[in-house]
Amino acid sequence: MTPWSMAEDADFSSPLDVTRAATVVLDAQDIVVGWSPAAEDLLGYSQDEIVGKPLDTFLLPRGTSEATAAQAGGPALETGLSGSEIRVARHRNGSTLMIGTVMCSLSGTGAAAQVLIAADLDRLRQWESQLALLQGLATQSPVGLAIYGTDLRLTWCNAAYEEEIGLPFSEFRGMRADELYSEGRFVTKGYERTLDGVMHRVLDTGEPILDLHFLGRPPSDPGTDHLWSCSYYRLHDADGRVLGVCEDAFDITDRYEAQRRLALLVEAGRRIGTALDVVATAEEAADVAVPDFARTVTVDLAREVLEGGVLSSGDEALSALVRVASRTALDYGPDGTGGSPEPSPVDYPPDSPQRRSLSSGGLVRVDHTLVVPLRAGGSTLGLIAFHRDPAATFDSGEVELADELAARTAVCIDNARRFTRERTASHVLQRQLLPQHVPQPTAVDLAYRYLPTDSRTGVGGDWFDVIALSGTRVGLVVGDVVGHGLQAAATMGRLRTTVRALARLDLSPDELLKRLDDLVGQSTQESSDVLGPLADSHTDDATGVTCLYAVYDPVSRHCVMARAGHLPPAVVDPEGRVSYPDLPAGPPLGLGGLPFESMEIELPVGSLVALFTDGLVEGRDLDIDEGLATLGRVLGERRGSLEDLCDRVLAELRPDGTTADDRALLLVRTRELDAGQVVGWDLPAEPVAVGRARELATRRLHEWGLEELSFSTELVVSELVTNAVRHAGGPLHLRLIRDRTLICEVADTGHTSPHLRHSEADDEGGRGLFIVAQLVDRWGTRYTRSGKTIWTEQSFPSDGPDPAGSGASAADRG
Repeated sequence: MTPWSMAEDADFSSPLDVTRAATVVLDAQDIVVGWSPAAEDLLGYSQDEIVGKPLDTFLLPRGTSEATAAQAGGPALETGLSGSEIRVARHRNGSTLMIGTVMCSLSGTGAAAQVLIAADLDRLRQWESQLALLQGLATQSPVGLAIYGTDLRLTWCNAAYEEEIGLPFSEFRGMRADELYSEGRFVTKGYERTLDGVMHRVLDTGEPILDLHFLGRPPSDPGTDHLWSCSYYRLHDADGRVLGVCEDAFDITDRYEAQRRLALLVEAGRRIGTALDVVATAEEAADVAVPDFARTVTVDLAREVLEGGVLSSGDEALSALVRVASRTALDYGPDGTGGSPEPSPVDYPPDSPQRRSLSSGGLVRVDHTLVVPLRAGGSTLGLIAFHRDPAATFDSGEVELADELAARTAVCIDNARRFTRERTASHVLQRQLLPQHVPQPTAVDLAYRYLPTDSRTGVGGDWFDVIALSGTRVGLVVGDVVGHGLQAAATMGRLRTTVRALARLDLSPDELLKRLDDLVGQSTQESSDVLGPLADSHTDDATGVTCLYAVYDPVSRHCVMARAGHLPPAVVDPEGRVSYPDLPAGPPLGLGGLPFESMEIELPVGSLVALFTDGLVEGRDLDIDEGLATLGRVLGERRGSLEDLCDRVLAELRPDGTTADDRALLLVRTRELDAGQVVGWDLPAEPVAVGRARELATRRLHEWGLEELSFSTELVVSELVTNAVRHAGGPLHLRLIRDRTLICEVADTGHTSPHLRHSEADDEGGRGLFIVAQLVDRWGTRYTRSGKTIWTEQSFPSDGPDPAGSGASAADRG
C-alpha cells in the first residue's frame, strides 16, 4: 500500500463517475432513449418529458459563445477521461448552465449507441481542486501527515512521513507513534512526555494541540536528534463519529540548529571576556561550549600569552603549549561550571589533529574532533579543541560556528594578554612611584593604607610619603591627583618626586607648596604652548591637585603644616579628643595667584595625626561630614595598634571595600626625643667661640660614650663655627643630637649658604667645608626666619653601642 492509500471506505470518486453523475443514453441519431434521476436533478427534465427528444433539446451546439468564452478563460477538464469537454446546457426552466461532459460509445446491436455523462462544472472544478490538494498533500507536501485510528495505531501517512521514517509504509503501518521514535520527548513544557499521551488528550477532549516541539530520533537517522513542530486534531465523519487523530509534523531541525547556534554566539558574547584574565577567559570559552556544542573542550595557549609577553614571530612559542582550560560534560558541575586543572605543559603526538593544526595554521576536523587555532593580530595564541561522542560529527555549519567561537575567544584572550602586560608594567610603575619601604623615623610611629579605585592596574592618583629631614624632623605628605589609572599615577609620581626634592631643601611647608605650584603652572603653560588649541583643562592632570605637607620636630614637639586645597588632618590628643585644625585652605596646585599659609601647632607626646585623601571620607553614598565624624569616632577610641586602627577606619568607612575614588590614609603617633639625647649651647660670634665649641662637644661625646667620634667631631665643629664667625652674624647656637646618627648643627643669623669647593695649592683658606664633607655621611643647610642652620650627620662606630637603641644607619633615614 502506498502513502496515498487511505481507509478502504474513503470516497474520492469523481462527479463524472457513472454511479453519481447525470447519465443520458442516446441512439445513433442522438435521440434520448435513457434518462437517469441524476440527469433530472441536473437539468430539470423528467424522464417522460425528455425521452424521445433530440440531444439538442438540452445541449446547445458546440461553438456556443458562452462555452467558447468559458473554455478560453478557464482550464481544461482534468478528469483523465477521453472525450471530455465543457458544454453549455439548457435547463427545463430556460436558463443555461455550464457542464462537463464525457461521451462514451456503446458496443452491441441494440438501440443504445452512446452514453453522455454530465456534471455541473462548478462542482467538477471543486472536485478537481480537492483532488489536486489531496494529491499534493499525499505526494509533494514537505509536511509529514499521518492518521491514527481510535486505537492510536497508524492507518495512513503521506510520502513526506514515509520518507522521514525511512521504511515502506507497509512495514510500519499499524505501529504506535512512540514505537517509531527512540528517546523522544516534548521540548514544549506542560505536556505529556509521550506521543500517545498527547493523542489521548486530543481524542478525549476534542481540542486541537498546535505547534508542539518534539525531539526524537527517527529510524531513518537514528544517530541524530531531530526536532519537529507537531499539531494534532481529532477526525470525524459526517455523522460526527470519531475516526481518529491526524498528526501534522514539520521538521524544524535546521531552523532549531540555526537558532541554537545563534543563541550560543549570543551567550559567547555575553560570557566570554568578562574578566581581563587569560586563564579565566579560556575557561569561559570552554564553559560556553560544554555541553551544548561539544562533550569536551580544551584550550591550550602559548606561555608568552599567560605572561602577557610579546608573541614571537616564529613557531618557537607554539612548540610546547600550556593547557589552561578543560571542560567535559561528564564532570560538569550542578552549578553549570566544571573544573579546570592547574595550567600545565601539553605535548601532542606527531599525527594528532592539534599538531596538524599548528603545522598548517588552519582548523582540522577529524571525525568527532575539531581543532581551531586561536589567532589575533596575525599571531597564533594557541588552540581550542572540541570533542564529541564517536557517533556525532561536525557539519559545515558547526565548523563555521566553532570558527566564530574561536575568533571571539582569541580576541578576548589577546585583550587579556595585553592587559596582563600593561598591568605588569603598572605594578612596576607603582613600585617606583609609591614608597615601598616607608622609613620608621625616631620622630613618629606610623601606619598607612593605599587603595586605588582602579584595582585592576593597582595604581591611582592619590599618594602619601614620609620624608626624613635634618635634625630628626620628619616630613609628612598626602596628595590627590585628579583622575585614576596610569595617567594619574604618572602625574602623581612626578609630583611625589618633586615634593621629595623640595623637602630635602628644608623649605617651610608654605614655601614648598608655593614652589610646587609654580612648577605645576609652568608645566601646564609649556603643554599649552606645545599643543596650542589642542590643549584643554585635562591636558595636565597636575592641574587641580590637592596636597598637604607637614613637618614634625620631635625635639620641640611642634608641627608646621600647610595645604593646597586639601582636607586638614585629624588630630587626636592623648585623651582621645579629636579636632581638625583650622588650617588655611590655600588653592589647589596649578591655579596660581593665591598664597599658601603655614600653621604651627604643638603636639603632646602620643598625639595621633591622620592624613588622608577625600576618597576615604566622601563618596556617592557617603556625605563628607558623616565620613569625617566616623573617622573621628574610630580614631578617638585609640584602641589597638596603628595597623589595627587603619583596618578599623577602612572597615567603618567602606565596609564593602568599594569606592568611586582612590583612598590614602597615613596615621602618625608622635614621639619626643629624650632630654639626654639633645644638648645645645649659645655662643658669641667671636673667634674664641671656636675653642669653646670644641671643648663642649668633646665633653658631651665622652658622656655619651662616643669617644671614637671625638676627633672628627672636633674638626666639624671647629670648621662650622669658624665659618659662622667669619661670614655670618651672631649669636651662634651649637646643638648635638644623639639619634640613630650623631647630628651636629650650627645656627647663625646669616642667609648665605656656604659652597663646597676645591682649593688651589697656594690658597690660604677654603678647605674647611671640603674637609667636613669628607668626615661626615651627610651635610646640608636649612633656612629659618632668623637665619640658617648648617648640619652634619655621622654614623656611629660599627662595633660600638647604639646610643639611640635603634641600630639603624643614616641610610635608613633616607
